[in-house]
Amino acid sequence: MTEQNMTENRLLMVDDDPVFLHVLSKAMSKRGFDVMASAGISDALTRARKTIPDMAVVDLKLEGESGLDLIPLLIEINPEMKIVVLTGYSSIATAVTAIKRGAAEYLSKPVTAGDVVKALSGEWQRDDSLEDYSPMSVERMEWEHIQKVLKENDGNVSATARSLGMYRRTLQRKLAKKPVAE
Repeated sequence: MTEQNMTENRLLMVDDDPVFLHVLSKAMSKRGFDVMASAGISDALTRARKTIPDMAVVDLKLEGESGLDLIPLLIEINPEMKIVVLTGYSSIATAVTAIKRGAAEYLSKPVTAGDVVKALSGEWQRDDSLEDYSPMSVERMEWEHIQKVLKENDGNVSATARSLGMYRRTLQRKLAKKPVAE
């Protein structure tokens, strides 16, 4: 979809951050979208029922609400609606839930208007490295965290133990062990 094809498309934007909503709405309007901005689910549904949008950009965490709950409600209004979920708190679990509920894309903030246009047009390049992702073991995460806190405390074991809320001797035993393989 080119920008010219998008000029007739109505875009519903839902975000509880008024500054972000204003800036992104303005940028999307400049790109030819007919933007309807909303700060919450009830207002978004009222606007969507009044003027059925072709596309929606929904923030994951709205004040006291979840943008995930809005996705199926918007699809009821327009089953062909392309929905992009934005979040500053991305996780694989919420991405999967968003896609299962009907979102076309899931983007982590910060995003540009260009990123949103690409996601709405289906041109967004997904990072394939997620397919090869395997999380660290709990032991490895603990080791990494201890090393990070130790570095923050300039190698001071006593201060690190206090920061971590553990006994100094326990920390010394953990530090004496070899790091757990990734």
